[in-house]
Amino acid sequence: MRDKNLFEEEHITSNICGGFPKMRLLAKIEENCVACHSCEEACSNLYFKEENPLKAALRIIEANNDSDPHQIITCTQCGACIDVCPAQAITRAKNGVVRINKKMCVGCFICVSVCPENALFFHDDLQEPFKCVACGVCVKNCPTEALYIKKIPDEA
Repeated sequence: MRDKNLFEEEHITSNICGGFPKMRLLAKIEENCVACHSCEEACSNLYFKEENPLKAALRIIEANNDSDPHQIITCTQCGACIDVCPAQAITRAKNGVVRINKKMCVGCFICVSVCPENALFFHDDLQEPFKCVACGVCVKNCPTEALYIKKIPDEA
C-alpha cells in the first residue's frame, strides 16, 4: 500500500503544484490508521463546534477485515471542483489549498459530484459543501501518525 501513497504524491505534485512555491495538503498513511475517529471528532469540533464525524472534512472508512487497511478519505487539493462551480465560489489560495467561499456558494453541490476523491462533503444542517483545508487539527489528534501535513515543492 505504501507504493499507492507514493503514486498519489507524485500524481498530486505533477498535476497541481505548478505555480505554487509550496503546496500544502493533508497526506495519509492508511496502514497506520486504527479507525479511532479522533481526527474526525477534532475536525468537526473545530469547524462546527460539535463532535460529529458526519461534519468532519475527512472520513475514515473502516476495513471489512483485518488484512486490509482502513481507508482515509481526504481532499488532495486537485482543484477539479474549481471549474465546475457556477458561482465561482471555489478558488485556490496562495498556499495551493482549494477553498469554498460560503457567502458566494449557492448550494448546488455540483462540486460534490465531480470530486474524484469523494472528499467534498455535505450535511443536512448546512447549505453548502465543506472540505479539508489542510489546517492540521486532525494531525495533532491522530495517535498513530496516520495523517500528516505535506508541503510539496514546485517541481515545474
